[in-house]
Amino acid sequence: MIYQIYPRSWADGDGDGVGDLPGIIGRLPYLRDLGVDAIWLSPFYVSPQADAGYDVADYRDIDPVFGSLADADAMVARAHELGIKVIVDLVPNHTSDEHVWFQAALSAAPGSPERERYVFREGLGPDGSQPPNDWESVFGGPAWTRVTEPDGTPGQWYLHLFDPKQPDLNWELPEVREEFESILRFWLDRGIDGFRVDVAHGLIKEQGLPNWSEHQSMLGSGTAEAQDTRPRRRAPMWDQDGVHEIYESWRRILNSYNATHSSDADRIMCAEAWVTPAERAARYVRPTEFHQAFNFDFLEAEWSPESLRQVITSSYAANDSVGAPTTWVLSNHDVVRHASRLGLPAGTRRPNGIGVGDAQPDAALGLRRARAATALMLALPGGAYLYQGEELGLPDHTEMPDDARQDPTWERSGHTERGRDGCRVPMPWARDAPSYGFGPSERTWLPQPDSYAALAVDQQDGVDGSTLELYRAMLRLRRELRLGQGSLSFTDEGGSVVSVVNGAPGGDVTVIANLGDSPVALPAGATVLVSSEPLDGDRLPPDTTAWIQLAS
Repeated sequence: MIYQIYPRSWADGDGDGVGDLPGIIGRLPYLRDLGVDAIWLSPFYVSPQADAGYDVADYRDIDPVFGSLADADAMVARAHELGIKVIVDLVPNHTSDEHVWFQAALSAAPGSPERERYVFREGLGPDGSQPPNDWESVFGGPAWTRVTEPDGTPGQWYLHLFDPKQPDLNWELPEVREEFESILRFWLDRGIDGFRVDVAHGLIKEQGLPNWSEHQSMLGSGTAEAQDTRPRRRAPMWDQDGVHEIYESWRRILNSYNATHSSDADRIMCAEAWVTPAERAARYVRPTEFHQAFNFDFLEAEWSPESLRQVITSSYAANDSVGAPTTWVLSNHDVVRHASRLGLPAGTRRPNGIGVGDAQPDAALGLRRARAATALMLALPGGAYLYQGEELGLPDHTEMPDDARQDPTWERSGHTERGRDGCRVPMPWARDAPSYGFGPSERTWLPQPDSYAALAVDQQDGVDGSTLELYRAMLRLRRELRLGQGSLSFTDEGGSVVSVVNGAPGGDVTVIANLGDSPVALPAGATVLVSSEPLDGDRLPPDTTAWIQLAS
Protein backbone atom coordinates (compact mmCIF):
# COMPACT_ATOMS: atom_id res chain seq x y z
CA MET A 1 0.00 0.00 0.00
CA ILE A 2 1.85 3.04 -1.31
CA TYR A 3 0.75 6.63 -0.68
CA GLN A 4 1.62 9.38 -3.13
CA ILE A 5 2.81 12.68 -1.69
CA TYR A 6 2.78 15.70 -3.99
CA PRO A 7 5.44 17.70 -2.10
CA ARG A 8 4.22 21.14 -3.14
CA SER A 9 0.83 20.43 -1.59
CA TRP A 10 1.38 18.11 1.38
CA ALA A 11 2.67 20.30 4.23
CA ASP A 12 4.43 23.67 4.29
CA GLY A 13 7.05 23.94 7.01
CA ASP A 14 8.19 27.53 6.50
CA GLY A 15 5.03 29.44 5.54
CA ASP A 16 5.99 30.37 1.99
CA GLY A 17 2.87 28.69 0.61
CA VAL A 18 4.68 25.73 -0.96
CA GLY A 19 5.02 22.33 0.68
CA ASP A 20 8.52 21.14 1.60
CA LEU A 21 10.54 18.27 3.06
CA PRO A 22 10.50 19.55 6.69
CA GLY A 23 6.72 19.72 6.39
CA ILE A 24 6.64 16.11 5.17
CA ILE A 25 8.84 14.95 8.06
CA GLY A 26 6.46 16.47 10.57
CA ARG A 27 3.45 14.67 9.11
CA LEU A 28 4.95 11.19 8.65
CA PRO A 29 3.36 9.82 11.85
CA TYR A 30 -0.03 10.52 10.28
CA LEU A 31 0.86 8.11 7.48
CA ARG A 32 2.08 5.47 9.91
CA ASP A 33 -1.28 5.72 11.68
CA LEU A 34 -3.13 5.59 8.36
CA GLY A 35 -1.46 2.26 7.66
CA VAL A 36 0.65 2.76 4.55
CA ASP A 37 3.70 0.65 3.70
CA ALA A 38 5.55 3.22 1.58
CA ILE A 39 5.38 6.74 0.25
CA TRP A 40 6.06 7.94 -3.28
CA LEU A 41 7.14 11.55 -3.67
CA SER A 42 6.64 13.52 -6.86
CA PRO A 43 9.82 15.34 -7.97
CA PHE A 44 11.72 17.44 -5.45
CA TYR A 45 14.82 18.01 -7.60
CA VAL A 46 16.32 21.35 -8.64
CA SER A 47 13.94 22.74 -11.24
CA PRO A 48 12.63 26.02 -12.65
CA GLN A 49 9.19 24.53 -11.90
CA ALA A 50 7.78 25.09 -15.38
CA ASP A 51 5.85 21.83 -14.91
CA ALA A 52 5.82 21.63 -11.11
CA GLY A 53 9.17 19.85 -10.92
CA TYR A 54 8.77 17.44 -13.83
CA ASP A 55 11.31 19.66 -15.60
CA VAL A 56 14.51 18.65 -13.81
CA ALA A 57 17.62 20.80 -13.96
CA ASP A 58 19.72 18.73 -11.52
CA TYR A 59 18.83 15.13 -10.66
CA ARG A 60 21.28 14.95 -7.75
CA ASP A 61 20.13 17.85 -5.61
CA ILE A 62 16.97 19.19 -3.94
CA ASP A 63 15.28 22.37 -5.11
CA PRO A 64 15.61 25.03 -2.39
CA VAL A 65 11.83 25.49 -2.41
CA PHE A 66 11.61 21.99 -0.88
CA GLY A 67 14.73 22.05 1.30
CA SER A 68 18.14 20.41 1.01
CA LEU A 69 19.82 17.05 0.57
CA ALA A 70 20.20 16.97 4.35
CA ASP A 71 16.42 17.35 4.64
CA ALA A 72 15.95 14.49 2.17
CA ASP A 73 18.27 12.28 4.19
CA ALA A 74 16.42 13.19 7.38
CA MET A 75 13.08 12.40 5.74
CA VAL A 76 14.25 8.97 4.60
CA ALA A 77 15.68 8.22 8.05
CA ARG A 78 12.47 9.28 9.82
CA ALA A 79 10.29 7.30 7.43
CA HIS A 80 12.39 4.19 7.99
CA GLU A 81 12.13 4.67 11.76
CA LEU A 82 8.33 4.57 11.32
CA GLY A 83 8.46 1.48 9.13
CA ILE A 84 7.69 3.37 5.91
CA LYS A 85 9.67 2.86 2.72
CA VAL A 86 10.44 5.82 0.41
CA ILE A 87 10.04 5.85 -3.36
CA VAL A 88 11.05 8.89 -5.40
CA ASP A 89 10.02 10.05 -8.83
CA LEU A 90 12.48 9.70 -11.70
CA VAL A 91 11.92 11.75 -14.87
CA PRO A 92 14.00 10.18 -17.66
CA ASN A 93 12.10 11.15 -20.82
CA HIS A 94 13.17 14.79 -20.70
CA THR A 95 15.15 17.32 -18.70
CA SER A 96 14.59 20.98 -18.05
CA ASP A 97 15.83 23.37 -20.72
CA GLU A 98 17.94 24.80 -17.87
CA HIS A 99 19.82 21.50 -17.39
CA VAL A 100 23.54 21.92 -18.05
CA TRP A 101 23.33 19.42 -20.88
CA PHE A 102 20.70 21.38 -22.76
CA GLN A 103 22.43 24.68 -22.19
CA ALA A 104 25.58 23.12 -23.66
CA ALA A 105 23.52 21.86 -26.63
CA LEU A 106 22.25 25.38 -27.33
CA SER A 107 25.80 26.70 -27.36
CA ALA A 108 27.11 23.91 -29.59
CA ALA A 109 26.80 23.43 -33.32
CA PRO A 110 24.38 21.12 -35.16
CA GLY A 111 25.75 17.57 -35.20
CA SER A 112 27.83 18.11 -32.07
CA PRO A 113 28.04 15.55 -29.24
CA GLU A 114 26.18 18.01 -27.01
CA ARG A 115 23.18 18.06 -29.35
CA GLU A 116 23.23 14.28 -29.70
CA ARG A 117 22.03 14.03 -26.11
CA TYR A 118 18.65 15.42 -27.22
CA VAL A 119 16.44 15.03 -30.28
CA PHE A 120 17.53 17.85 -32.60
CA ARG A 121 16.48 17.81 -36.26
CA GLU A 122 16.63 20.10 -39.27
CA GLY A 123 13.34 21.76 -40.18
CA LEU A 124 11.35 21.11 -43.33
CA GLY A 125 10.91 23.48 -46.25
CA PRO A 126 13.53 25.39 -48.24
CA ASP A 127 14.48 27.52 -45.27
CA GLY A 128 13.90 24.90 -42.56
CA SER A 129 11.09 26.96 -41.08
CA GLN A 130 8.64 24.06 -40.70
CA PRO A 131 8.83 21.50 -37.86
CA PRO A 132 10.51 18.17 -38.70
CA ASN A 133 7.15 16.34 -38.42
CA ASP A 134 3.55 16.93 -37.36
CA TRP A 135 3.77 15.67 -33.77
CA GLU A 136 1.76 17.51 -31.14
CA SER A 137 2.75 18.13 -27.54
CA VAL A 138 0.73 16.41 -24.82
CA PHE A 139 0.23 19.88 -23.37
CA GLY A 140 -1.04 21.28 -26.67
CA GLY A 141 0.62 22.90 -29.67
CA PRO A 142 3.52 21.54 -31.72
CA ALA A 143 6.03 19.17 -30.13
CA TRP A 144 8.95 21.04 -31.72
CA THR A 145 10.62 24.35 -30.96
CA ARG A 146 13.20 26.05 -33.16
CA VAL A 147 16.39 27.36 -31.61
CA THR A 148 18.47 30.36 -32.47
CA GLU A 149 22.00 29.28 -33.27
CA PRO A 150 25.00 30.88 -31.51
CA ASP A 151 25.56 33.12 -34.54
CA GLY A 152 22.02 34.49 -34.25
CA THR A 153 20.49 32.67 -37.22
CA PRO A 154 17.36 30.45 -37.05
CA GLY A 155 18.54 26.92 -36.55
CA GLN A 156 17.49 23.38 -35.75
CA TRP A 157 14.38 22.20 -33.97
CA TYR A 158 14.27 20.13 -30.77
CA LEU A 159 11.59 17.68 -29.69
CA HIS A 160 9.53 18.15 -26.53
CA LEU A 161 6.57 15.82 -26.09
CA PHE A 162 5.48 18.09 -23.24
CA ASP A 163 6.39 21.74 -22.64
CA PRO A 164 9.13 23.56 -24.64
CA LYS A 165 10.99 23.80 -21.34
CA GLN A 166 11.12 19.97 -21.26
CA PRO A 167 13.36 18.83 -24.16
CA ASP A 168 13.29 15.08 -24.82
CA LEU A 169 16.49 13.14 -24.30
CA ASN A 170 17.96 10.88 -26.97
CA TRP A 171 17.84 7.44 -25.36
CA GLU A 172 19.59 5.84 -28.32
CA LEU A 173 22.80 7.47 -27.02
CA PRO A 174 24.88 5.35 -24.58
CA GLU A 175 25.92 8.47 -22.67
CA VAL A 176 22.30 9.17 -21.72
CA ARG A 177 21.83 5.61 -20.47
CA GLU A 178 25.05 5.75 -18.45
CA GLU A 179 24.04 9.05 -16.85
CA PHE A 180 20.73 7.71 -15.59
CA GLU A 181 22.30 4.53 -14.28
CA SER A 182 24.58 6.80 -12.27
CA ILE A 183 21.55 8.79 -11.02
CA LEU A 184 19.87 5.58 -9.88
CA ARG A 185 22.95 4.63 -7.87
CA PHE A 186 23.19 8.11 -6.35
CA TRP A 187 19.75 7.83 -4.76
CA LEU A 188 20.03 4.13 -3.91
CA ASP A 189 23.23 4.91 -2.05
CA ARG A 190 21.27 7.48 0.01
CA GLY A 191 18.83 4.78 1.14
CA ILE A 192 15.95 5.36 -1.27
CA ASP A 193 13.81 2.22 -1.58
CA GLY A 194 12.75 2.63 -5.18
CA PHE A 195 11.60 4.74 -8.09
CA ARG A 196 8.37 5.63 -9.80
CA VAL A 197 9.41 6.19 -13.42
CA ASP A 198 7.67 9.05 -15.21
CA VAL A 199 6.53 8.50 -18.81
CA ALA A 200 8.13 5.06 -18.77
CA HIS A 201 6.63 4.24 -22.17
CA GLY A 202 8.07 7.30 -23.91
CA LEU A 203 11.86 7.09 -23.90
CA ILE A 204 12.37 5.44 -27.29
CA LYS A 205 10.83 6.91 -30.44
CA GLU A 206 10.15 5.05 -33.67
CA GLN A 207 13.06 5.25 -36.11
CA GLY A 208 12.64 8.08 -38.61
CA LEU A 209 10.12 9.91 -36.40
CA PRO A 210 7.20 9.30 -38.82
CA ASN A 211 4.24 11.67 -38.89
CA TRP A 212 1.38 11.04 -36.48
CA SER A 213 -1.69 13.10 -37.22
CA GLU A 214 -3.90 11.77 -34.40
CA HIS A 215 -4.61 13.88 -31.34
CA GLN A 216 -1.77 13.55 -28.86
CA SER A 217 -2.57 12.17 -25.43
CA MET A 218 -0.51 10.32 -22.86
CA LEU A 219 -3.04 10.47 -20.06
CA GLY A 220 -5.70 8.11 -21.37
CA SER A 221 -8.38 8.92 -23.90
CA GLY A 222 -11.51 9.16 -21.81
CA THR A 223 -14.23 6.74 -20.82
CA ALA A 224 -15.82 5.94 -24.16
CA GLU A 225 -12.57 5.69 -26.12
CA ALA A 226 -10.88 3.67 -23.39
CA GLN A 227 -13.35 0.88 -24.03
CA ASP A 228 -12.53 0.83 -27.76
CA THR A 229 -10.49 -2.33 -28.23
CA ARG A 230 -10.03 -2.09 -32.00
CA PRO A 231 -6.44 -2.74 -33.09
CA ARG A 232 -4.55 0.46 -33.78
CA ARG A 233 -1.06 1.29 -34.89
CA ARG A 234 1.06 2.34 -31.92
CA ALA A 235 1.92 6.00 -31.79
CA PRO A 236 5.59 6.42 -32.81
CA MET A 237 6.47 8.24 -29.59
CA TRP A 238 4.97 5.73 -27.13
CA ASP A 239 5.56 2.11 -26.09
CA GLN A 240 8.35 1.26 -28.50
CA ASP A 241 9.96 -2.12 -27.93
CA GLY A 242 13.37 -0.55 -27.27
CA VAL A 243 12.33 0.77 -23.85
CA HIS A 244 12.50 -2.70 -22.34
CA GLU A 245 16.25 -3.06 -22.77
CA ILE A 246 16.70 0.10 -20.68
CA TYR A 247 14.58 -1.19 -17.82
CA GLU A 248 16.29 -4.56 -17.80
CA SER A 249 19.57 -2.77 -17.11
CA TRP A 250 17.94 -0.73 -14.34
CA ARG A 251 16.48 -3.86 -12.75
CA ARG A 252 19.94 -5.40 -12.59
CA ILE A 253 21.17 -2.32 -10.72
CA LEU A 254 18.30 -2.47 -8.23
CA ASN A 255 18.83 -6.18 -7.68
CA SER A 256 22.48 -5.55 -6.88
CA TYR A 257 21.42 -3.47 -3.85
CA ASN A 258 19.64 -6.44 -2.27
CA ALA A 259 22.53 -8.56 -1.02
CA THR A 260 20.27 -10.68 1.20
CA HIS A 261 17.83 -11.52 -1.61
CA SER A 262 15.01 -10.92 0.86
CA SER A 263 11.80 -9.40 -0.47
CA ASP A 264 11.84 -7.01 2.50
CA ALA A 265 15.10 -5.56 1.17
CA ASP A 266 13.97 -5.17 -2.43
CA ARG A 267 14.58 -1.85 -4.16
CA ILE A 268 11.70 -1.47 -6.58
CA MET A 269 10.51 0.34 -9.70
CA CYS A 270 6.95 1.27 -10.66
CA ALA A 271 6.14 2.27 -14.23
CA GLU A 272 3.91 5.11 -15.26
CA ALA A 273 3.06 3.55 -18.61
CA TRP A 274 -0.21 4.55 -20.27
CA VAL A 275 -0.25 1.47 -22.49
CA THR A 276 -3.05 -0.59 -24.01
CA PRO A 277 -4.03 -3.34 -24.39
CA ALA A 278 -3.35 -4.93 -21.00
CA GLU A 279 -1.17 -7.58 -22.63
CA ARG A 280 1.29 -4.92 -23.82
CA ALA A 281 1.21 -3.11 -20.50
CA ALA A 282 2.14 -6.38 -18.78
CA ARG A 283 5.42 -6.45 -20.70
CA TYR A 284 6.68 -3.73 -18.35
CA VAL A 285 6.34 -6.02 -15.32
CA ARG A 286 8.10 -9.07 -16.65
CA PRO A 287 10.51 -10.55 -14.06
CA THR A 288 13.51 -8.70 -15.50
CA GLU A 289 11.90 -5.23 -15.58
CA PHE A 290 9.55 -3.28 -13.31
CA HIS A 291 8.09 -4.66 -10.10
CA GLN A 292 4.87 -2.70 -10.59
CA ALA A 293 3.02 -0.71 -13.26
CA PHE A 294 -0.02 1.44 -12.61
CA ASN A 295 -3.27 -0.13 -13.78
CA PHE A 296 -4.65 2.86 -15.65
CA ASP A 297 -7.34 0.74 -17.29
CA PHE A 298 -8.89 0.44 -13.83
CA LEU A 299 -8.63 4.20 -13.29
CA GLU A 300 -10.30 4.78 -16.67
CA ALA A 301 -13.10 2.24 -16.17
CA GLU A 302 -16.70 3.41 -16.11
CA TRP A 303 -18.68 3.08 -12.88
CA SER A 304 -20.59 0.10 -14.20
CA PRO A 305 -20.56 -3.62 -13.32
CA GLU A 306 -19.69 -4.63 -16.87
CA SER A 307 -16.73 -2.27 -17.13
CA LEU A 308 -15.30 -3.21 -13.74
CA ARG A 309 -15.66 -6.95 -14.30
CA GLN A 310 -13.96 -6.65 -17.67
CA VAL A 311 -11.00 -4.60 -16.47
CA ILE A 312 -10.41 -6.70 -13.35
CA THR A 313 -10.53 -9.92 -15.37
CA SER A 314 -8.29 -8.68 -18.18
CA SER A 315 -5.82 -7.13 -15.75
CA TYR A 316 -5.26 -10.35 -13.88
CA ALA A 317 -5.08 -12.39 -17.06
CA ALA A 318 -2.39 -10.13 -18.53
CA ASN A 319 -0.30 -9.84 -15.38
CA ASP A 320 -0.64 -13.51 -14.47
CA SER A 321 0.83 -14.33 -17.87
CA VAL A 322 4.13 -12.74 -16.78
CA GLY A 323 3.93 -13.70 -13.11
CA ALA A 324 3.44 -10.14 -11.86
CA PRO A 325 1.02 -8.56 -9.39
CA THR A 326 -1.57 -6.08 -10.57
CA THR A 327 -1.15 -2.56 -9.20
CA TRP A 328 -4.39 -0.66 -8.64
CA VAL A 329 -4.91 3.11 -8.65
CA LEU A 330 -7.88 5.49 -8.82
CA SER A 331 -6.36 8.97 -8.44
CA ASN A 332 -3.03 10.75 -8.84
CA HIS A 333 -1.58 14.19 -9.54
CA ASP A 334 -2.44 14.02 -13.26
CA VAL A 335 -6.18 13.23 -13.25
CA VAL A 336 -9.40 14.62 -11.80
CA ARG A 337 -9.78 13.06 -8.35
CA HIS A 338 -12.18 10.13 -8.33
CA ALA A 339 -14.39 11.82 -5.72
CA SER A 340 -15.16 14.38 -8.44
CA ARG A 341 -14.82 12.17 -11.51
CA LEU A 342 -17.41 9.67 -10.28
CA GLY A 343 -19.86 12.49 -9.63
CA LEU A 344 -20.14 13.23 -13.35
CA PRO A 345 -22.95 11.68 -15.44
CA ALA A 346 -22.34 8.11 -16.57
CA GLY A 347 -20.47 7.87 -19.86
CA THR A 348 -18.87 11.32 -19.52
CA ARG A 349 -15.41 11.52 -21.05
CA ARG A 350 -12.89 11.97 -18.26
CA PRO A 351 -12.07 15.69 -18.42
CA ASN A 352 -8.59 17.12 -18.17
CA GLY A 353 -9.60 19.44 -15.37
CA ILE A 354 -12.91 21.02 -14.37
CA GLY A 355 -13.34 24.75 -13.91
CA VAL A 356 -15.66 27.71 -13.75
CA GLY A 357 -18.42 27.38 -16.34
CA ASP A 358 -17.97 23.62 -16.76
CA ALA A 359 -20.59 21.08 -15.76
CA GLN A 360 -20.01 20.48 -12.06
CA PRO A 361 -19.91 17.03 -10.44
CA ASP A 362 -22.52 15.89 -7.96
CA ALA A 363 -20.29 16.13 -4.87
CA ALA A 364 -22.34 13.83 -2.63
CA LEU A 365 -22.72 11.16 -5.30
CA GLY A 366 -19.06 11.44 -6.25
CA LEU A 367 -17.88 10.92 -2.68
CA ARG A 368 -20.26 8.00 -2.14
CA ARG A 369 -19.04 6.26 -5.29
CA ALA A 370 -15.41 7.12 -4.53
CA ARG A 371 -15.66 5.41 -1.14
CA ALA A 372 -17.27 2.37 -2.76
CA ALA A 373 -14.70 2.26 -5.56
CA THR A 374 -11.80 2.46 -3.11
CA ALA A 375 -13.36 -0.26 -0.96
CA LEU A 376 -13.46 -2.51 -4.02
CA MET A 377 -9.90 -1.61 -5.02
CA LEU A 378 -8.38 -2.18 -1.58
CA ALA A 379 -9.91 -5.65 -1.40
CA LEU A 380 -8.28 -6.80 -4.63
CA PRO A 381 -5.06 -8.86 -4.53
CA GLY A 382 -1.97 -6.98 -5.67
CA GLY A 383 -0.47 -3.59 -4.89
CA ALA A 384 -2.43 -0.37 -4.47
CA TYR A 385 -1.63 3.34 -4.57
CA LEU A 386 -3.48 6.15 -2.83
CA TYR A 387 -3.14 9.81 -3.74
CA GLN A 388 -2.76 12.29 -0.90
CA GLY A 389 -6.07 13.52 0.46
CA GLU A 390 -8.26 10.86 -1.07
CA GLU A 391 -8.50 9.37 2.43
CA LEU A 392 -10.31 12.61 3.34
CA GLY A 393 -12.66 12.37 0.37
CA LEU A 394 -11.11 15.48 -1.18
CA PRO A 395 -12.67 16.59 -4.47
CA ASP A 396 -10.93 18.58 -7.17
CA HIS A 397 -11.14 22.34 -6.84
CA THR A 398 -13.64 22.47 -9.70
CA GLU A 399 -14.31 26.21 -9.45
CA MET A 400 -10.73 27.42 -9.25
CA PRO A 401 -10.36 30.85 -10.87
CA ASP A 402 -8.63 30.45 -14.21
CA ASP A 403 -6.14 33.20 -13.40
CA ALA A 404 -4.81 31.02 -10.56
CA ARG A 405 -3.94 28.09 -12.82
CA GLN A 406 -0.28 27.11 -13.23
CA ASP A 407 -0.44 23.90 -15.27
CA PRO A 408 1.23 24.61 -18.66
CA THR A 409 -1.62 22.71 -20.32
CA TRP A 410 -3.95 25.68 -19.73
CA GLU A 411 -1.90 28.12 -21.79
CA ARG A 412 -0.57 25.72 -24.41
CA SER A 413 -4.03 24.36 -25.19
CA GLY A 414 -5.30 27.86 -25.90
CA HIS A 415 -7.45 27.73 -22.74
CA THR A 416 -9.37 24.68 -23.96
CA GLU A 417 -7.91 22.21 -21.41
CA ARG A 418 -7.88 23.43 -17.82
CA GLY A 419 -5.31 20.88 -16.79
CA ARG A 420 -4.33 19.31 -13.52
CA ASP A 421 -4.26 22.11 -10.95
CA GLY A 422 -7.62 21.11 -9.48
CA CYS A 423 -6.25 17.83 -8.10
CA ARG A 424 -3.05 19.41 -6.75
CA VAL A 425 -4.53 21.81 -4.19
CA PRO A 426 -2.79 21.91 -0.78
CA MET A 427 -3.99 19.50 1.92
CA PRO A 428 -6.37 20.63 4.69
CA TRP A 429 -5.16 19.54 8.13
CA ALA A 430 -7.10 21.78 10.52
CA ARG A 431 -10.39 23.60 9.86
CA ASP A 432 -9.69 26.77 11.84
CA ALA A 433 -5.95 27.15 11.17
CA PRO A 434 -4.37 29.39 8.52
CA SER A 435 -4.47 27.65 5.13
CA TYR A 436 -6.45 24.89 6.86
CA GLY A 437 -3.24 23.84 8.60
CA PHE A 438 -1.23 23.38 5.40
CA GLY A 439 1.37 25.79 6.79
CA PRO A 440 1.87 28.47 9.40
CA SER A 441 0.65 31.26 7.07
CA GLU A 442 -2.40 31.88 4.92
CA ARG A 443 -0.29 31.47 1.79
CA THR A 444 -0.92 28.55 -0.57
CA TRP A 445 0.56 28.17 -4.04
CA LEU A 446 -2.90 27.19 -5.32
CA PRO A 447 -6.17 28.35 -3.72
CA GLN A 448 -8.08 25.89 -1.54
CA PRO A 449 -11.85 25.52 -2.01
CA ASP A 450 -14.21 26.30 0.87
CA SER A 451 -15.34 22.66 0.88
CA TYR A 452 -11.96 21.63 2.30
CA ALA A 453 -12.81 23.12 5.72
CA ALA A 454 -15.29 20.36 6.60
CA LEU A 455 -12.98 17.70 5.16
CA ALA A 456 -9.85 18.66 7.15
CA VAL A 457 -8.06 15.94 9.08
CA ASP A 458 -9.10 17.34 12.47
CA GLN A 459 -12.76 17.22 11.41
CA GLN A 460 -12.55 13.50 10.58
CA ASP A 461 -10.02 12.10 13.03
CA GLY A 462 -11.84 9.69 15.35
CA VAL A 463 -15.24 10.43 13.80
CA ASP A 464 -17.16 7.22 13.18
CA GLY A 465 -18.15 6.89 9.54
CA SER A 466 -15.77 9.58 8.27
CA THR A 467 -13.85 8.87 5.11
CA LEU A 468 -10.56 9.03 7.04
CA GLU A 469 -11.72 6.40 9.53
CA LEU A 470 -13.07 4.24 6.69
CA TYR A 471 -9.63 4.26 5.03
CA ARG A 472 -7.90 3.49 8.32
CA ALA A 473 -10.21 0.54 8.90
CA MET A 474 -9.74 -0.81 5.39
CA LEU A 475 -5.96 -0.49 5.47
CA ARG A 476 -5.80 -2.18 8.88
CA LEU A 477 -7.93 -5.10 7.66
CA ARG A 478 -6.04 -5.28 4.38
CA ARG A 479 -2.80 -5.72 6.30
CA GLU A 480 -4.16 -8.06 8.98
CA LEU A 481 -5.84 -10.38 6.47
CA ARG A 482 -3.06 -9.97 3.87
CA LEU A 483 -5.57 -9.20 1.15
CA GLY A 484 -2.83 -8.01 -1.18
CA GLN A 485 -1.44 -11.55 -1.28
CA GLY A 486 -4.72 -13.36 -1.88
CA SER A 487 -6.34 -15.00 -4.89
CA LEU A 488 -9.48 -13.79 -6.64
CA SER A 489 -12.62 -15.39 -8.01
CA PHE A 490 -15.89 -13.88 -9.16
CA THR A 491 -19.11 -15.03 -7.49
CA ASP A 492 -21.66 -12.85 -9.26
CA GLU A 493 -23.46 -13.83 -12.42
CA GLY A 494 -24.10 -10.42 -13.89
CA GLY A 495 -26.56 -7.71 -12.97
CA SER A 496 -25.80 -4.61 -10.97
CA VAL A 497 -23.55 -6.25 -8.37
CA VAL A 498 -19.83 -6.98 -8.61
CA SER A 499 -19.03 -9.76 -6.14
CA VAL A 500 -15.64 -11.41 -5.68
CA VAL A 501 -13.93 -13.63 -3.14
CA ASN A 502 -10.39 -12.83 -2.05
CA GLY A 503 -8.80 -16.07 -0.88
CA ALA A 504 -6.42 -14.24 1.42
CA PRO A 505 -3.93 -15.93 3.76
CA GLY A 506 -5.90 -14.42 6.68
CA GLY A 507 -9.17 -15.98 5.55
CA ASP A 508 -11.61 -15.68 2.66
CA VAL A 509 -13.23 -12.28 2.28
CA THR A 510 -16.25 -11.75 0.04
CA VAL A 511 -16.45 -8.29 -1.48
CA ILE A 512 -19.79 -7.05 -2.76
CA ALA A 513 -20.15 -3.75 -4.65
CA ASN A 514 -23.71 -2.62 -5.42
CA LEU A 515 -23.65 -0.40 -8.51
CA GLY A 516 -27.41 -0.53 -9.04
CA ASP A 517 -30.29 1.72 -8.02
CA SER A 518 -31.80 -0.50 -5.32
CA PRO A 519 -30.51 -2.17 -2.15
CA VAL A 520 -29.44 -5.80 -2.39
CA ALA A 521 -29.61 -8.43 0.33
CA LEU A 522 -26.38 -9.66 1.86
CA PRO A 523 -25.91 -13.42 2.17
CA ALA A 524 -27.45 -14.99 5.24
CA GLY A 525 -25.06 -15.31 8.17
CA ALA A 526 -22.64 -12.71 6.81
CA THR A 527 -20.28 -10.96 9.20
CA VAL A 528 -19.64 -7.46 7.92
CA LEU A 529 -16.00 -6.42 8.29
CA VAL A 530 -16.35 -2.98 6.72
CA SER A 531 -18.87 -1.13 4.57
CA SER A 532 -18.33 2.05 2.61
CA GLU A 533 -21.75 3.33 3.73
CA PRO A 534 -24.11 2.31 6.55
CA LEU A 535 -26.19 -0.76 5.74
CA ASP A 536 -29.95 -0.69 5.31
CA GLY A 537 -30.69 -3.45 7.80
CA ASP A 538 -29.24 -6.57 6.18
CA ARG A 539 -29.20 -4.94 2.76
CA LEU A 540 -26.41 -3.19 0.87
CA PRO A 541 -27.49 0.26 -0.40
CA PRO A 542 -26.72 1.53 -3.92
CA ASP A 543 -23.17 2.73 -4.61
CA THR A 544 -21.86 0.87 -1.59
CA THR A 545 -19.18 -1.81 -1.15
CA ALA A 546 -18.95 -4.20 1.79
CA TRP A 547 -16.34 -6.73 2.90
CA ILE A 548 -17.94 -9.72 4.55
CA GLN A 549 -16.99 -13.14 5.86
CA LEU A 550 -19.33 -16.10 5.64
CA ALA A 551 -19.72 -18.81 8.26
CA SER A 552 -17.90 -21.95 7.17
